[in-house]
Amino acid sequence: MKETAYAKINLALHVRRRRDDGYHELETLFAFVDAGDMLVAHPAAQDSVAVVGEFAGGLDNPFDNLVAKALNTLPRAQGLAVTLEKNLPVAAGLGGGSADAGAVFRMVRDSYGLPDNWRDKAARLGADVPACVESLTCIGRGTGTELEPVENDLAGTPVLLVNPRVPLSTGPVFNAWDGLDRGPMPEGTAREIALAGRNDLEKAAIAICPQVADVLGAFDATEPWLTRMSGSGTTCFALYETTELRDKVARWLAGWKPNWWQLSGKLR
Repeated sequence: MKETAYAKINLALHVRRRRDDGYHELETLFAFVDAGDMLVAHPAAQDSVAVVGEFAGGLDNPFDNLVAKALNTLPRAQGLAVTLEKNLPVAAGLGGGSADAGAVFRMVRDSYGLPDNWRDKAARLGADVPACVESLTCIGRGTGTELEPVENDLAGTPVLLVNPRVPLSTGPVFNAWDGLDRGPMPEGTAREIALAGRNDLEKAAIAICPQVADVLGAFDATEPWLTRMSGSGTTCFALYETTELRDKVARWLAGWKPNWWQLSGKLR
């Protein structure tokens, strides 16, 4: 079994009221890139997880590994030995762990089937996990687990992801957010929402990690039709009209900022 854990980006992220449970009401437009981590699995006597790849060191705590947690929550007739190739940076706004868990759900679904309450099981693993199971453009509300369909007129759009290789956890970003409700996410197609939307956590993230502003500033000079920070992490994305322009920008950035991580792809 082989699955790609597709990188998640938030084309828009509106933070609304604080809930009684301490979380905030969110309105977000999820989208997924056609590349990310890779998972390979084969039947085994018991579940196991091995992590390789550039960012394997970011998952040195097995109790925080969402692949292992996903395996533990999904009943099967046999175990799975999973090798995770960690290509996405950790704490980067790409839903990397959630994407990995979503890939496990798809592998189990295709080979063994999923329980009827799989959505609840996915949500207990993390707010982004239900969206990452399907890995298709959609709207998320609540904490991000209440999913709604949206007209996806962005499939195939060239995208470039860049991360300055500085991890940033969600908690400090929310603590730095000014708490102002700037209004609901707009309605329309995915492209219309993305263009009229915003990321309410961008300013807070920049206050903690000024390198985010450096990445966004670099993108602004390259004629994207949209550039924004994703989620609460330090990864920023730029959407381009052509793959030729995206690839030209990728080459330029690789020469100018060789230590910045980058990933080229298309939206699913």
